[in-house]
Amino acid sequence: MTTDFFSILHSDSHGSARTGILHLAHGPVRTPVFMPVGTNATVKAVSKESLEEIGFKIILANTYHLFLRPGPDLIQDAGGLHGFSGWKRNFLTDSGGFQVFSLSPLRKITMQGAEFRSHIDGSKRFFTPESVVDIQTKFNSDIQMQLDVCTGWDVSRKEAEHALAVTTDWAGRAKKEWQIRQSAGYRGALFPIVQGNFFEDLRRQSAGFVSSLDTPGIAIGGLSVGEPAEKFAEYLQFTVNHLPAAKPKYVMGIGTPEYILEAVADGIDMFDCVLPTRNARNGSYFTHDGMLSIKQERFAHDFSPVDPECDCKVCRNYSRAYLRHLFKDQEILSAMLSSYHNLYFLNALMKEIRRAISEDRFDQYRKDFLARYEAKNIV
Repeated sequence: MTTDFFSILHSDSHGSARTGILHLAHGPVRTPVFMPVGTNATVKAVSKESLEEIGFKIILANTYHLFLRPGPDLIQDAGGLHGFSGWKRNFLTDSGGFQVFSLSPLRKITMQGAEFRSHIDGSKRFFTPESVVDIQTKFNSDIQMQLDVCTGWDVSRKEAEHALAVTTDWAGRAKKEWQIRQSAGYRGALFPIVQGNFFEDLRRQSAGFVSSLDTPGIAIGGLSVGEPAEKFAEYLQFTVNHLPAAKPKYVMGIGTPEYILEAVADGIDMFDCVLPTRNARNGSYFTHDGMLSIKQERFAHDFSPVDPECDCKVCRNYSRAYLRHLFKDQEILSAMLSSYHNLYFLNALMKEIRRAISEDRFDQYRKDFLARYEAKNIV
């Protein structure tokens, strides 16, 4: 199943997991794919050379933060995000909707758009779905998101209905503005966002409308916002079942093996999260036997690698004892090495997942990986 934007290479014969290729302006991207978060056009503590060395083909940047500083006009003058940052592969940019959501005491949402106050200087700013498309076009984003209204896990139905009504209106307006930009030569894709909180009829309604827009891909929002893991899985599966199979699907804000494997099993192709690098800066490392907290006293004289089965340059060249020393002394190198390892681990996991899908053994791979990972038998 192939479109100009997305090709499905293989669907696992025992479930919904599939492999594919995103055909993007700055090179093809194999899916399922994890995208590191580079909020300010940089992944914290990781250079673009390291990202290339690991093998990433796409990273995420944040529209809200880059809009405030250094600003879209400066970035456009530099040649878009690629020219500004030197990262020559693909950028996905979010809409800033989640950041506006998180600024709830400082923002006001109407059908026209979202008014908010900058967290930097308190200045009053205004986003519309059209202006957000314009900003991301100036960034020359390879994939951009529509402006949406995200709601928390415990909101009322009335609030969820209103947020969905606004998001639906904004999606249609964003598509019109994106089409205008396309006619002027912009090559990036637009993904509208499914919302509806944790109400099945609202999710179904949103999925139907978003599908009718017939954009290159679709994002699934309003999940991983504090709900129990079983609710995440339930509503992700429900939402996916109401979306067209041929479109690439992106779930925002997941970055642990458990959640990634759940999403892949449901047919999700793309995901991102700040957690792998944030946890890394706090001394938490991914291993095949669960998360390892390097600050523990028992590692003070442990000269083995973080994960003996990982072949990243951190595990090849540094011991747990040394990494603990770096963390305890708050050396900058600690964040650099831990972030490199965690991103390498996830990228290697994605390669293994794609291989398992192509060999029709994803379900068994998932069971085997989680049985070991969740046992947390780190020695």
